[in-house]
Formats: sequence, C-alpha cells, structure tokens
Amino acid sequence: MKKRLFFQCVYDGTDYSGWQKQPVVKTIQGVIEEKLSMLFGNQTIDIVGCGRTDAGVHALQAYFHVDLEPVFSNEQLQYKLNNMLPLAIAIGNIIDVEPKAHARFDATKRTYHYFIHQKKLPFHQNDSWFYPSELSIERMNEAAAFLLGRQDFTSFSKLHTDVNNNFCDIYNAEWKVVGDQLRFEISANRFLRNMVRAIVGTLLEVGKGNIPPEEVKLIIAKEDRGEAGCSVPAKGLFLQSLEYPYI
Repeated sequence: MKKRLFFQCVYDGTDYSGWQKQPVVKTIQGVIEEKLSMLFGNQTIDIVGCGRTDAGVHALQAYFHVDLEPVFSNEQLQYKLNNMLPLAIAIGNIIDVEPKAHARFDATKRTYHYFIHQKKLPFHQNDSWFYPSELSIERMNEAAAFLLGRQDFTSFSKLHTDVNNNFCDIYNAEWKVVGDQLRFEISANRFLRNMVRAIVGTLLEVGKGNIPPEEVKLIIAKEDRGEAGCSVPAKGLFLQSLEYPYI
C-alpha cells in the first residue's frame, strides 16, 4: 500500500526552466520525476510541489509530496535519489505524512530572499544581482512597511494567471545588509507569479529616489501591473523556507 511522503529539496535553478514540468525544456520537477521513475521500476510518478518558481530561481527549502510504495526506508530513498540527481538538486529530509497532506495547499507561511551586490563579486554571479546604483535602505524599508497586511497585490502580479484572487497576507518585508550584499526578506501566506521580483524592482526605484516611499500605497491601490517597477532578474531570488502545521 502506498504512503504519502514529504520531500524537502534544495536546488540551484540557474540551468533550469523553473520548477514546473514542461515539454522539451529541463525543469526541477521533470528531473526529479524522471529519477524517481527510474528508481521505482520505470513506473510513471507524479510529484506535487509547494509552488512554482520561475526559470533561474533557486530554493534553499522547497517541498513536494508523492505517494510511493514502501520499497525503501526514507533514509535509503534519500540516499539513492541523491546519487541519481544532478549536483544542482539535493533531497533533504523525507517524512511520512497523512494521506491528505498537501505540499502546496497546507503551507501556512512562505519566505523568499532576494540578494543584490553593489560591487563586483565573481562568486555571486549566479545567485545575486549586480546593481551598483546608490540606494537608501532606510527609504526602501519605509516603503516596504506599506506592503504589510492583507491586500490585493494585482499591481505586482504577472498578468493572466490562473488564480481566483490576488489577495496575500504579508507578514514581514525588510531590507538588510548581509556582508557584501543587500538582502530583501519577505514572508507571506502565498505569493503571486513574479510578485517578489516586481516588488523588489519597485523598492529599488524608491531606494534610488525616483519615487517616494509612500507611493507604494498608491501602486497597490491602483491594482495595475503597469504602475509598479520592472521585475528584477530571477538569479537573485531564493525560496528560503516554508512552514506547515505538521513539520
């Protein structure tokens, strides 16, 4: 009898076309399903991820669930699968969960980090965005405070997505200096497609002095993607962590 398992995974999305399986192109989900299928006698195996990440986005803690026959212990399965996966993808803990547990719908909190470096850092070319413009972190954090709470974030969403509404509850949004980099941290119950990258692009406009911090309130109220700033490159974005009631 199959049991439902939650897999924690880490990945470098540089050479992948995002999480979601697609024909022709290489994706994180597609590669994991391929290796799991091989491990379980080439049967078709479909996994369900905690959400989509775009091409080039990374994850330090993502989850997916799948129903599998108990052929291996969880430790054996982790070891065998990691040996089959490419270096850019790694499996962490594997845990037994209830049959109705869901990696996407049961997550209560998601946290993303976005990294920027303002001087040339050769070892961060694939996981941080080089942005040498002078910025006011104080102004960017003043603007970020207007993001908090439950609001309609249509202005920061990719157009024509398949969601019922664009309301999100943002719990935290803050810029920090971390070594040679700037890090934007944002936590919410859910995120829309392209939302974090659009928010970062808008806050950078505030940091450069192009728009006042309080204009973020007006951008949100207009519910128009054209009012917000440009989306920043994917390579600086990390899915940092998720929280579930049972993990």
